[in-house]
Amino acid sequence: MSHRLFTVLASCLAAACLILTSTAAANPYSPYHFGFKKSKQGSLPSIAEEGFIEVLRKQEAIFLGSTDSKELYLTFDNGYENGYTPGILDVLRDKRVPAAFFVTGHFVKDQPELVRRMAKEGHLVGNHSWSHPDLSQVGAERIRSEMDQVKQGVAELTNVPEMPYMRPPRGIFSDRMLGVCRELGYTGVFWSVAYKDWDVHAQRGWKYAYDSVMGQLHPGAVILLHSVSRDNAEALGRIIDAARAQGYEFKSLDELKTKTYR
Repeated sequence: MSHRLFTVLASCLAAACLILTSTAAANPYSPYHFGFKKSKQGSLPSIAEEGFIEVLRKQEAIFLGSTDSKELYLTFDNGYENGYTPGILDVLRDKRVPAAFFVTGHFVKDQPELVRRMAKEGHLVGNHSWSHPDLSQVGAERIRSEMDQVKQGVAELTNVPEMPYMRPPRGIFSDRMLGVCRELGYTGVFWSVAYKDWDVHAQRGWKYAYDSVMGQLHPGAVILLHSVSRDNAEALGRIIDAARAQGYEFKSLDELKTKTYR
């Protein structure tokens, strides 16, 4: 093969790959698994290399608050109860820290008193879908049903009809999926601090949870914790105290005014 022909073929292949990549990126049905570059030693986290930064920006989803303010937003995923949520609520109450709890249908049905307590004590109850499916792979009516069942169930328990926040199950989403939820009145909430805490068979002690969270703290952080984790429950009070000692303030998602995409 001549050098010229090889160059032409290579150029055509590169152009075709670029077209395919652009088409995939522009496809509103393309699923994404949320991921980010973690904060280390005070550096800010980033989603710039993940391929979905424009999707989150377009749909006005939350990943990170203002990086100019030492504010923290504490969020929990509650797929099911493992015995630790009452203690978590005790700590939040005693230390006067607001949080958002993203609940599934299972949690709503199984733990009505805890849902009531969340709302009564001033926390936000968010939507984590009724049956925890991959919402990027279902139709708009299924998405609506998943969202509506949780919202209705929580409203019946708490007499709070509003539910402005949702978190995609398993962190899987698409432009279309976030768009459907936005039309239903939801803001998608992701996170900028997280660690592998959901495996109840791989708990490593409160110090591991403490170090995992404190090592990632940064201004505007949206912290994701799973309430099924014993380590999280035992570390939570220490995390709150240490963060405040560093000058951080815990705020409700309702107070998040600036969304940062980087």
